Amino acid sequence: MSLEICIDRGGTFTDCIGFRGKPGQPGYEEFVVKLLSEDPANYKDAPTEGIRRILEMATKQTLPRDKPVPTTDLASVRMGTTVATNALLERKGESCALLITKGYKDLLTIGNQSRPKIFDLSITKPDVLQDKVVEINERVALLNSAASSDVIDPASLPEDVCRQGISGDWVKILQVPDAEEIKRALQGLHDEGYKSIAVCLMHSYTFPDHERLIGDLAKEIGFAHISLSHEIMPMIKMVPRGNSATADAYLTPCIQTYIQGFTRGFDDGFATGRTKLQFMQSDGGLVPVDRFSGFRAILSGPAGGVVGYALTSFENELDQTPVIGFDMGGTSTDVSRFDGHFEHVFETTTAGVTIQAPQLDINTVAAGGGSMLFFQNGMFVVGPESAGAHPGPACYRKGGPLAVSDANLFLGRLQPDYFPKIFGPEENQPLDVDVVRAKFTQLAEEINTATGESKSLDEIVYGFIKVANETMCRPIRALTEAKGHDTSNHVLAVFGGAGGQHACGIARNLGISKIVLYRHSSILSAFGLALADVVHEVQEPSTLVLEPSTLPELQERVAHLKSTCLDELARQGFDESQRSTEVYLNLRYDGTDCALMTLQPSNEGGDALSWDFGTAFTSLYKQEFGFSLPERSILVDDIRIRGIGKTMEQPHLTPGKEIHELATSATANKRVVDRDTMRDACASVYFEATGRVDDVPVYRLHNLAPGSTVEGPAIIIDATATIVVEPACSALVTSQHITITVGKGEKKKVTTQLEPIQLSIFSHRFMSIAEQMGRTLQKTSISTNIKERLDFSCALFGADGGLVANAPHIPVHLGALSHAVTYQMNYYKDELKEGDVIMTNHPAAGGSHLPDITIITPVFNDGKIVFFVASRGHHADIGGISPGSMPPHSKELYQEGAAIKSFKIVDAGQFDYEGVKQLLYDIPGSYPGCSGTRLLQDNVSDLKAQIAANQKGITLVKRLIEEYSLEVVQAYMLHIRRNAELAVRQLLKQVALEHDGVLDACDFMDDGTRIQLKVTIDSAEGNAVFDFSGTGDQVYGNTNTPESVCHSAIIYCLRCLVGQDIPLNSGCLTPIDIRIPPRSILSPAESCAVVGGNVLTSQRIVDVVLKAFHACAASQGCCNNLTFGKGGKNEETGETTAGWGYYETIAGGSGAGPHWHGQSGVHTHMTNTRITDPEILEKRYPVLLREFSIRPDSGGDGQFKGGDGVIRDIEFLEDGIQVSILSERRVFHPYGLQGGRDGACGLNLWIRSDLDGQRGILNLSGKNSAPFKKGDRIVLQTPGGGGYGASDSDKQTTKRDQHGAYHPPRQAYPIVKASGSLGAYKSMSESA
Repeated sequence: MSLEICIDRGGTFTDCIGFRGKPGQPGYEEFVVKLLSEDPANYKDAPTEGIRRILEMATKQTLPRDKPVPTTDLASVRMGTTVATNALLERKGESCALLITKGYKDLLTIGNQSRPKIFDLSITKPDVLQDKVVEINERVALLNSAASSDVIDPASLPEDVCRQGISGDWVKILQVPDAEEIKRALQGLHDEGYKSIAVCLMHSYTFPDHERLIGDLAKEIGFAHISLSHEIMPMIKMVPRGNSATADAYLTPCIQTYIQGFTRGFDDGFATGRTKLQFMQSDGGLVPVDRFSGFRAILSGPAGGVVGYALTSFENELDQTPVIGFDMGGTSTDVSRFDGHFEHVFETTTAGVTIQAPQLDINTVAAGGGSMLFFQNGMFVVGPESAGAHPGPACYRKGGPLAVSDANLFLGRLQPDYFPKIFGPEENQPLDVDVVRAKFTQLAEEINTATGESKSLDEIVYGFIKVANETMCRPIRALTEAKGHDTSNHVLAVFGGAGGQHACGIARNLGISKIVLYRHSSILSAFGLALADVVHEVQEPSTLVLEPSTLPELQERVAHLKSTCLDELARQGFDESQRSTEVYLNLRYDGTDCALMTLQPSNEGGDALSWDFGTAFTSLYKQEFGFSLPERSILVDDIRIRGIGKTMEQPHLTPGKEIHELATSATANKRVVDRDTMRDACASVYFEATGRVDDVPVYRLHNLAPGSTVEGPAIIIDATATIVVEPACSALVTSQHITITVGKGEKKKVTTQLEPIQLSIFSHRFMSIAEQMGRTLQKTSISTNIKERLDFSCALFGADGGLVANAPHIPVHLGALSHAVTYQMNYYKDELKEGDVIMTNHPAAGGSHLPDITIITPVFNDGKIVFFVASRGHHADIGGISPGSMPPHSKELYQEGAAIKSFKIVDAGQFDYEGVKQLLYDIPGSYPGCSGTRLLQDNVSDLKAQIAANQKGITLVKRLIEEYSLEVVQAYMLHIRRNAELAVRQLLKQVALEHDGVLDACDFMDDGTRIQLKVTIDSAEGNAVFDFSGTGDQVYGNTNTPESVCHSAIIYCLRCLVGQDIPLNSGCLTPIDIRIPPRSILSPAESCAVVGGNVLTSQRIVDVVLKAFHACAASQGCCNNLTFGKGGKNEETGETTAGWGYYETIAGGSGAGPHWHGQSGVHTHMTNTRITDPEILEKRYPVLLREFSIRPDSGGDGQFKGGDGVIRDIEFLEDGIQVSILSERRVFHPYGLQGGRDGACGLNLWIRSDLDGQRGILNLSGKNSAPFKKGDRIVLQTPGGGGYGASDSDKQTTKRDQHGAYHPPRQAYPIVKASGSLGAYKSMSESA
């Protein structure tokens, strides 16, 4: 019988499993091989070597490594591989060129304009994948936008100018591409040696004709690989679609090269088709080798594991308890969820590249067996750096660092006698226990010396395991609770080589009582390939409204796409009985951005499919967000068909029925294992509850008959896995599974005394509370700003009002929220009672600018306030003189909208709607030229969402108090503050040594107002006075800045200067005495306008602080706030008309530093907002984005060059659009440092038709507002960053500057970054 082999090539290990025969039939055999993914001294390619070893085992013949592997006994190979992921991470793909619409050559470089790490001054963005960009002189535009008031009839235009796109949108062809010009450009690329190209043109998702033209010409010239974006993924959003096409052009040739090299290691079996070769895609489906493409291969490896645990753990015929997949490998841990359906995401970022493709929602957590261990700033830290496979953890005998696997080995949770002996130069040595002991002994001495404690080696090493477990639990909680699920109401399906050692600890932390491990748990990603189906998907965009009148057209389009899918599966050899399809509609409510991919529902009887997608979508939306919007239309954005070719009839693989029979049958073979007779050995293992136990029984799984129960503590050894059964847990062995019942056990009592391990744990727990508050707010809010742009912060405070934890990290909110809480404490004193909730936004009460409304709720315990929780969200409108409440020309605070010092929005549990209406609508509308909020119902909905977020925080705080006691929780709140305080004090002491304790700097606002700072540092204590004496007076304008924002800017700077992760709380400012002259621009009177202070002056404060510390040159120093829209209150008539509005902030250049060049086209310092994709912008509003590119040579010259700003050229397509710009650095240049030149100033131009019919250019200056006509354009040229060091200097700076404000990386090891929906949320939350 021929073999079928499945292979998962992971980051550390390659897992292989071979099958001969069918399960349950005579002669059935399995062959398992586990080997290092990289071992160049012994073999070139791990999958080839794995197949060779399995064939040797199966045929009992020796197959030399230097000869092609015979495929005579090989029926098929299925593989999940990290080839594409590695090529992306290491930037080792095929050299490729990008062809893109004129005006957009830098679009993929700018991306969404946010920076990856908000506290990293040396901003690093992953390199783009293309080596060269060619602009194509072509352009199409949508005929009408969603906001168009002058709707154009398509019939009024010639057919060659106006065409209907695939989605149903009508497009206007503005510029037809010149074929000869394109041919010359392509020939030039080909002559330069490019073999692979990507093409992405504006609106090609709906109108692909111009891309097809380029594709045909490229084929004629002879390019080996051509990626057209509309074929790769026909979805709106030019940036991710362009990235997807470029990723395909970059990665697919690599995959083809790998496949060619792989098949050359064999005889002609693969080439002739005698042996099938299939690959796993990111969506969990298999695809033939000839259809395996790069951009769909990113999650090829872990996808098999999700399929594996889903089909071996989810009890579809019993209780249908949802399953959390926990795949802990050598490099990282992957977390996912299965409730009977695979959860997909359609836009993810990997290695800095945002790709549009269906992918299983697999969330990577930076804690695997190879995650490195550190003691840093008095805390135990695990990851995100990983030792990987090479050199691997210290125990791998390759000189690697201490990692999680080393901790498990030292504690006895890994037994070297049972672990494969594949280490050392001859691949025949066991794990190295001695080097691990030596390294941990040295680390323990350092920790005990630093803390003044005398902890045992076991306690210290187990501390790292506890921190690793909490690191992994935090995203699991977020993944489940973000979708409205109770984490404890899940089964934990554990797999991966390291999963079994952590299973009980993870489950206990999460409150999960049941763990399921399939017998192939350590190689489940490979085994899952055997269970996977072949998948072929097709998708096209749509603009249909989901309603009865459009159903016939929808059904016709679905039928056509289904036919396409089924025909392809037939071509691959699947007969009719093996082929099926799933229909998905990507649906969203009109006026929102949150589209949900909705599966076609079944009728009530379940025997047929229904076309009631509306009900299915509403149900899905309610589950995800907690409410529905019945008054809004449902729009169909995309139609997606998933064709499935069944490759095997799946046997019953879950344990439920067998466990039920064991529990109910009197004759069932069930027994508790006798440890004395059944154990294979005894081991010395450390557990928290018991300490080290020297006689823990070790059992071999194959010696345990089905029905055996193993009581903990115990270790169960499989061929490729070690499973730790902790005390108070028991493991039931069935024919295919181990099911662990998790008892509560005895937890070590935590006292109020500072303990570094618990400090790390509480840091995670406090941040988890703030994060889960944020997820609740995002789920239950309604506005774009909060739900989709995540422009909010949630935070936890002590009873004294001091900040404990803040998430997400929006720099301008850091520290400011604490002022708001303190103000309310002083205002109400002892009058607050349980059930009260406070609303505030006034600058004098700790506010930032008025659209940021803060909701504060006290947390009571036994009748006393013990904590506060607060949430601050940017509301889309709160009244004032202009829509959006961000006027560029406001002079008084009332012109910016509602200003509320303190209001009990909930009094003793009762929501005060009338009070809210009066404050947000009636009062602001009573001022001259002003209107009340234009979005009252959205305000109310978002305020209720903030209240709900606070309530979530209260619940979690009380749960933490119940778990540890109030005294312990409050003690660790103070410990964590002191930890942050210590890090800042150390920074200040280092700086004082180099500058004699005195630093000063000044800079100017564009109106000439001075920002003056003198920093005086006490080098002995690490205290500092930040004295702003000499700063200019408050202004009759809106660049005045509340004191709370000044505090936020200083916290931000200190965190950047420390250069390491520290808890961001009020402890950061404990050593700082901030002195601000009253009635200055940094401490204005209550009536002064402040909207520009929040977004402009805050940036100048940062520039001044960093200049004083000699940290880096100035960045663009501005947010470039652009608003435009129609409607609102007519000042002459007083009438209010419906309209629309749009607001964006625009990137610029960042400043260079002592060892880095500035970054171009990014947001800097106090903001990090994303920018709207060009296609979305034009679909929603009557505008044409003519150019969005890097502004060349706008960064200051120097030894290290400042980053360049951007050019953004917008043409308006209707009359009467009010355009406003609020910006800085149009007069005073961003400064250079240490001889570096200044960056260029920004420039705002209005290009319009003058009265004589000629085009005229007007300088709008930094702050202005004007009505634009049809055809008028605004061209924004944003500032560049300053340079650092004289350009003619030959000094080579190799480390950060001498005063020690920056710390070098801990090691040059790869960092594992969060991915999946959690990674996307984290990225969004830090770019709001």
